[in-house]
Amino acid sequence: MKLTVVGCSGSFPSTESPCSSYLVEADGYRVVLDLGNGALGALQHYCGLYDVDAVLLSHLHADHCIDLCAYWVARNYRAEGCPELLPVYGPAGTAERLARAYDMPEEPGMREVFDFRTLRPGSFALGPLRITVAQVNHPVEAYAFRVEHRGSSLVYSGDTGECAELVELARDSDLFLCEAAYTDGRDTYQAVHLNGREAGEHATAAGTRRLVLTHIPPWTDAERNRKDAVAAYAGPVEVARPGAVYEI
Repeated sequence: MKLTVVGCSGSFPSTESPCSSYLVEADGYRVVLDLGNGALGALQHYCGLYDVDAVLLSHLHADHCIDLCAYWVARNYRAEGCPELLPVYGPAGTAERLARAYDMPEEPGMREVFDFRTLRPGSFALGPLRITVAQVNHPVEAYAFRVEHRGSSLVYSGDTGECAELVELARDSDLFLCEAAYTDGRDTYQAVHLNGREAGEHATAAGTRRLVLTHIPPWTDAERNRKDAVAAYAGPVEVARPGAVYEI
């Protein structure tokens, strides 16, 4: 598998990065994990707009899903005609929420462009990939994903506070793409986001082989969070950056 970081800024875009979006490729199959603010433009650096095979949305906060509205425009009004329905996996109510965001009737909404499918905990095949879904600890319905291909595994946390289910999902994974939006000692809200120390602790508990911190907002010191993660996890740690590529 190849993972490309399309966008990794948390909560709102930074001057360097769109919000959350990650492209996973294997055997010519392309899956986009989240499509937050500004991500659709950046995605075109790495993949054609009509070459995506599926989209997985971890949850329905705007910094993870709102560019699906722009993607609807790009597909619906393509000069050559709208491509085939694109599978979009998301929490319950995804189709209705995005229709409201674009100020269109909920029926048919965007269903003539996207094939909306409701996520639930469990596993399913997606092209050559095996996707395992776990619900995580966030104020809204939110999911983390484990993506497997030919014995390799990538886990993406989505947005979450401390979460035993995330540890199990990431167990023995090759790469753990884990959010670290908060700063240890500064942000004390529970069941919303992880800080760098907690991301490191989750990685240690899971026995993952590599930790990449992501979803760090512009007002958070990414290097501080990296150092906090290093103190809690003995494996390699780095901070996600837009355009970074990982072969898994």
